[in-house]
Amino acid sequence: MKKNRLLAISLILIVSTFLFGCQKEENSSDKKISVVTSFYPMYEFAQQVGGERADVTLMVSAGEDAHHYEPSAKDVARVNEADVFVYSSEEMEHWVDSLLKTTENDKLVVARTADGVDSGDDHGAHEHDAQLEGVENVEIHGVADHYHTGDIVKLTAELEGNVDYEHWHWYTRANADEEWVTVPNQGGPQFEYEATGESFEVQAVLFDDAHNEYAKSAPVEIVINDHGHDHDDKADHEHGNEAEHDESHDHEHGEEDGHDHDHGAEDEHHEHGNDAAAGTIEIVGRADHYHTGDVVTLVAELKEEVDYEHWHWYTRTSENEEWEVVSGQESDHFEYKTTGESFEIMAVLYDDDHHTFAESEPIAIVIDDHENHDPHIWLDPVLAQEQVKVIRDAFIEADPDGKEVYEKNAEAFINELQALHEEYEAALKDAKERVFVVQHQAFGYLAKRYDLEQIAVGGLSTEVEPSPSRIAEIGELVKEYGVPVIYYQQGANSAIAETVANETGTKTAILYDLEVLSKELQEKDLGYVEAMRENLKSLQLSVQ
Repeated sequence: MKKNRLLAISLILIVSTFLFGCQKEENSSDKKISVVTSFYPMYEFAQQVGGERADVTLMVSAGEDAHHYEPSAKDVARVNEADVFVYSSEEMEHWVDSLLKTTENDKLVVARTADGVDSGDDHGAHEHDAQLEGVENVEIHGVADHYHTGDIVKLTAELEGNVDYEHWHWYTRANADEEWVTVPNQGGPQFEYEATGESFEVQAVLFDDAHNEYAKSAPVEIVINDHGHDHDDKADHEHGNEAEHDESHDHEHGEEDGHDHDHGAEDEHHEHGNDAAAGTIEIVGRADHYHTGDVVTLVAELKEEVDYEHWHWYTRTSENEEWEVVSGQESDHFEYKTTGESFEIMAVLYDDDHHTFAESEPIAIVIDDHENHDPHIWLDPVLAQEQVKVIRDAFIEADPDGKEVYEKNAEAFINELQALHEEYEAALKDAKERVFVVQHQAFGYLAKRYDLEQIAVGGLSTEVEPSPSRIAEIGELVKEYGVPVIYYQQGANSAIAETVANETGTKTAILYDLEVLSKELQEKDLGYVEAMRENLKSLQLSVQ
């Protein structure tokens, strides 16, 4: 009897263990993997691959910019609990490295979808020291035997041969062992620079319309020799035209027409940075980022009506630098071609007695050439397929039991992307006109895939009307290439866009770069494939 009872108990335990194991296995197979994605295209690609088996969330939410997003503590916590983190590349999401360094998640599978994509082609600016054909066919003229501290070094770069390119950069370095550094506010063939006491080398580089290096000079040495004397002793200084030097020096630092506009120095009525005046001016028109050579177009808006019209704009490269007045910018309208280095800018309005009446908060103008790589891989439907494969493999690594599901879903979406690619090929292959003009340089991969030419009217804003000279420049470009349309990213055509269109004889249309989950995408319920089909329709207005 006792033996039978023990046997019965044993059978119950065996059956219970088996049923518990089956239930556990069933629960395990039903559990969704947790996936955190960086920005919109990665979110949709992950959803397509994961289907019902993945819980996919998006970090950079609607309206936010993926380039300059700052992960919150909540984001870090989500990644710490996730099975998979999906992003495109460090060129797009600069913040990923720091995010992953703060993450403590040993089981996390990281899917960098740019892996396996041939992104070696350069659709943006090249490194300054890139090897070029025709190197050193720029001559620098005007170099003196030596200069004194405080002298204004005035040089001119001259290209051997005739080209229409006008996009110059000037670089300096202390010696051949140092890295070249871009000199701000030097965007043409003329170079003006105040000597600071140490000898240095200078080099001029000419870029083409795609921001690729076209030609450059040999390094030229600028010798600073004060002959062992204090530069302030004018009796010992007969180098150059003193009156010219004083005038240039004062203008460089804002001391013109007898006004004291030295930022950081207190005049009799106001010290810049005083909270009583700061913030009464708002600067509008700033883009999330610019490329080297783009034109930054801004407007300073005062919150009250006054008759004062004496504006100055000041820039600095960092908080540790002094503010410097930008010459030739003496209205509420600011227009400036970037030279490759980010900077801060501030607008100041002076009253009739030349005292500060109001000033803006400093804002950052971010120059981001994507470290010389175009990060917009996802805008090429063929490369997008490779990104989907990276996500598929990451999901399988995190959840081997779901391999069949992920492979099936990925294959279905890849087939959809291939069909999209074939639609583009069929629509564009016989076009005679293959140039399109965009507001922002984001479609390099797409242009290369379908043998098109992208021309960027860099910095063109839908908030601030460009100056007549800028409109004339755009008009010449439109005339040269015969383009009927200027494309704007994201939002609807604004009144400013319509003004530019009317003045240049073009139309405006939208191209989605899909960097942002925009209001328009949500309202129209456009996914990746649908948005790309809308892009194809828009492109056919120019590519005909």
